Amino acid sequence: MKVRIKFAKQGVMKFIGHLDVMRYFQKAMRRADIDIAFTEGFSPHMIMSFASPLGVGITSCGEYVDIEVRTRITSADAVRQLNEVMVEGVEILSFRQIPEGKAGKAMSLVAAADYTLRFREGHEPVQGWQERIADFISQDSITVLKKTKKSEVETDIRPMIYEMKVTGDQVFLRLAAGSAANLKPELVMEAFASFIGMELDEFALLINREELYADLGDEEERNLVSLESLGEEIE
Repeated sequence: MKVRIKFAKQGVMKFIGHLDVMRYFQKAMRRADIDIAFTEGFSPHMIMSFASPLGVGITSCGEYVDIEVRTRITSADAVRQLNEVMVEGVEILSFRQIPEGKAGKAMSLVAAADYTLRFREGHEPVQGWQERIADFISQDSITVLKKTKKSEVETDIRPMIYEMKVTGDQVFLRLAAGSAANLKPELVMEAFASFIGMELDEFALLINREELYADLGDEEERNLVSLESLGEEIE
């Protein structure tokens, strides 16, 4: 049975890198007595894949890991057993059965992500920056230097910004994510800072990833649905 687990990563856990999180979850499965399936062969390992690696220093309320279990367990029991062994800063939010096929592969499904950002105290932009967000996002193109593994290339990131708005003292972003197109929130805010004539300090932002989405639409229209909604509670 394929299962999708949604979890939050908060507090000091934001400084733990992706590979260490993977190793931690492998140990947590054993401690929580989740009968997870293993690959076959001479070097078996847990069948486990994460939807999208989270950058170091970023918190999240919407992380996902897919596993296969050999013994049926209810969602309520699994969430309880896992949370009993979780360290401070990691909380299991849901445990849902997912169908076979494409919907069962979170890593290949990811198409968009929601973020909320706040400026650290003392690193806020010039007064009135909130009103400039609308001007920034209304541009037909937003060209930035995007780093690749080998070089830097000029890229128009405007098509990858699906939504950008101010909510209170926060900036909300819905951005392209995944293998086809991926845009980091830091790059958007650097472009915005340049737009209003300021330089963004290296550690000026507090970033939280709120959710990850799959796109069930077509070439003409997006239809974003959360990865969690593709699964069903196990009774």
